[in-house]
Amino acid sequence: MEGVDWKNNIISELQARNKRERDSFQDIIAFQSRLFDNVSTLKNENLQLTLLNERIRFSSTESVLNSGGVASNERIQALEQKILLQQEELTSLHRRRGESSQQIINLNARVHDLEKSLQSKDVIISENTALIASLRAEIQMYETNMTELQGLNQVLRDEHQALQIAFAAIEEKLRKAQDENRSLVERLIKYKAKDADKMNEENEHFLKKKSDKVRKELEEAAREAGSRSSIGSAGSSDEKILDSLPYYATALPTKVALRFDAHDGEVNAVKWSPTDHLVATGAADRKVKLWNVSKIGVIECKGTLVGSNAGVMSVDFDATGAYIVGASNDFASRVWTVGDQRLRHTLTGHSGKVMAAKFLGEPTKVITGSHDRTLKIWDLRSRMCTETKFAGSSCNDLVTSDGAGSTIISGHFDKRIRFWDIRTEMSANHIMLQGKVTSLDLSRDSNYLLACVRDDTIQLIDLRMNTIVRSFSHESFKVGCDWSRAAFGPAGRLLAVGAADGAAYVWNTHSGRLEAVLKDHQSAVTAVSWHSQSGLLASVDRGKRAVIWGDL
Repeated sequence: MEGVDWKNNIISELQARNKRERDSFQDIIAFQSRLFDNVSTLKNENLQLTLLNERIRFSSTESVLNSGGVASNERIQALEQKILLQQEELTSLHRRRGESSQQIINLNARVHDLEKSLQSKDVIISENTALIASLRAEIQMYETNMTELQGLNQVLRDEHQALQIAFAAIEEKLRKAQDENRSLVERLIKYKAKDADKMNEENEHFLKKKSDKVRKELEEAAREAGSRSSIGSAGSSDEKILDSLPYYATALPTKVALRFDAHDGEVNAVKWSPTDHLVATGAADRKVKLWNVSKIGVIECKGTLVGSNAGVMSVDFDATGAYIVGASNDFASRVWTVGDQRLRHTLTGHSGKVMAAKFLGEPTKVITGSHDRTLKIWDLRSRMCTETKFAGSSCNDLVTSDGAGSTIISGHFDKRIRFWDIRTEMSANHIMLQGKVTSLDLSRDSNYLLACVRDDTIQLIDLRMNTIVRSFSHESFKVGCDWSRAAFGPAGRLLAVGAADGAAYVWNTHSGRLEAVLKDHQSAVTAVSWHSQSGLLASVDRGKRAVIWGDL
């Protein structure tokens, strides 16, 4: 039925076109027909006049021959005059006939041109008719496809809505589990702190007993010598012995427990998880890797966190160990979940390399420091930057000085350590050092700040007085790079930092004595990190190697 309709449509369109184009030439055709009739009439009249002329001539000759005289001459002249008029009329008729013929020729040429135009239009109409038929078939196919896609889209919408509902329920369960996990971790940290305090008390008691024993022996030796000066000398020796006695919350790590190639390029950052034996490394190969350090001396890669488009400069866990943030040279920072190793947030907004990124008191806030001379505070719930602080110098590292994250401390290229209150825009005060600040670390009680400085020194700062209380250096110690990371030990009695000669230097923060030089790397050590419970020390270098120091 549809085929019959389009055929009828074509026929009706052709008839309308024929009528439209024929009507414009109807007057010309009628005028041509009238000219042909006039020509035929004039031909007949010309023939009749020719015959009449011949009869007149013949009759006039006979009359002249018969009668002669003046009357006949006059008649002859009248007839000749009439013949002349007839000839002139005939000449005008021939001229009109020629003009009419020329008009006919012109009209025929025009009709021929119009016929050619009509034929070309017929060809175009036939082509357009075929094109219309193919387009109608294509429209029908697209309408069918659109109907199918609409049905599929509705199914996908229904599935998406169901998945959103399920995701919301799962996210609520996850939030509850994270809250429960956070509370459990806080309880665990409190218990660990109590255990550490108890161990410190036992160590102090043991040292006190031992020092009392030494003092008693010295007093006995002094009494035997019987000299007051000897007693004074014994007292000073007693103080030296007490000062020389080591005091550690954990054993000093002096041997290599594990060594392995962590990345395909130089390793820039290392950090232990606060809750388990998991260490994270970040490197120039744009990856963050998680390593499980087992007690049987086996290293296992637990996952690779991808998404960065340039080298990773620092890594940091939140207090629960559930999230990890990495700062990258591609002007962005990223947050992953440790459990499923999925990229959760990409924090973009800096115009320079991001050198440091830390969680700000809670897993939903992050603070970043960049070469663009700004610090940015990010809210992960709204996925946006909530505040920008202009430091005036590129930031190499930063820490938060309390659990609430209200005070931020940043180390800069211009040799300054700046203190920020998140409730104000400007820095509260600053400390000027003798070189570029490469890293900062905070003691567990937040009373002391450790700063690694490019003048090859480590500065210990008492935050209660904002003064430098001790400086650590050694003739063979050289800071290897502008982002070399130093770190406090678990109880704050030790500090460790990597050097350009491939060694990790360990100092006693109380006595200032160099306790150990841990040499195993073949290139400059860029970062170190202590495990908070076991006292294991992790170090990484610019030659892709990572080393775990201590007893597993």
